Amino acid sequence: MNEAREAEDRELRALQAALAAEHAAVYGYGVVGGRIGKERRTEARTAHDAHRARRDALVREVRDAGGEPVAAAAGYALPFPVPDAAAAVRLAAELEDRVAGVYADLVRAGRGERRRAAAEAMREAAVRSVRWSGESVAFPGLAERADTATGTPAPTA
Repeated sequence: MNEAREAEDRELRALQAALAAEHAAVYGYGVVGGRIGKERRTEARTAHDAHRARRDALVREVRDAGGEPVAAAAGYALPFPVPDAAAAVRLAAELEDRVAGVYADLVRAGRGERRRAAAEAMREAAVRSVRWSGESVAFPGLAERADTATGTPAPTA
């Protein structure tokens, strides 16, 4: 396989991983929305809508790149129980951290406009994570890569 084809394959795999992460984030924000306090409900809805829009755009990008978009799982295992609003806030921050990590991979694999768009998506996820957690990291998306291979919650079935 030549270098150009290998680069295209890496980019398609990174696109698929970003799509899978967006599926998981949309699911996760469904949980967040059900538990979040009234004062942060609009913020959760805005984040949910942003992830749905990114997911839909990624479906088109995967198809345009010649791939079959990865489907959403029926459910996802959450990283911890989410019984209340405080846990919902922690989950939202975790979702954003994981999404940022996957977009960091797409930045590395992407080229041109796709790389720029991935960097923007990573930045947006990092900003949302800071808003949810009140904490930031020096290099969003990179610290998370040391902890997870895929950056997404595990499908449950």
